[in-house]
Amino acid sequence: MKAGWLRRGMNLWSPFRGAGVRVTRIAEDFREIEVELSRKWHNRNWLGTHFGGSLYAMTDPFYALMLIHILGKEYFVSHQAGAIEYLKATREKVRAHFVIDEATIADIKSQTAQGRKYLPKMSVDVKDPAGEVVARATHTLYIRKKKT
Repeated sequence: MKAGWLRRGMNLWSPFRGAGVRVTRIAEDFREIEVELSRKWHNRNWLGTHFGGSLYAMTDPFYALMLIHILGKEYFVSHQAGAIEYLKATREKVRAHFVIDEATIADIKSQTAQGRKYLPKMSVDVKDPAGEVVARATHTLYIRKKKT
């Protein structure tokens, strides 16, 4: 699937729409994705700040989706676990920028070369417009090379 079509589809996906999550950019090679979350009446908590579930949702599927496209059909990639640390409450629009570099891809291929599973942990910061980190999400992926 092309990056532009995936971005449009994700922005129409009801869980993201309901949470207020918007994918603003997916690089054609799937090595970068940018996501934003605007605070609305339906995704704020009782204090009027971003609801934690929406903050988590904006980080949930992206590393797995990126690696599915980057590694291709030779690999099985799944999201195994996730955690989020809330560092600062905010009412402002927040953003997350996901990047997978060449070193990470080489590490994954090396770790899975013999058919072993690999469980890398990948983190992303959610930042406010001033660049302050409001949350940090860590996701554990399950990756293995498929048997041929």
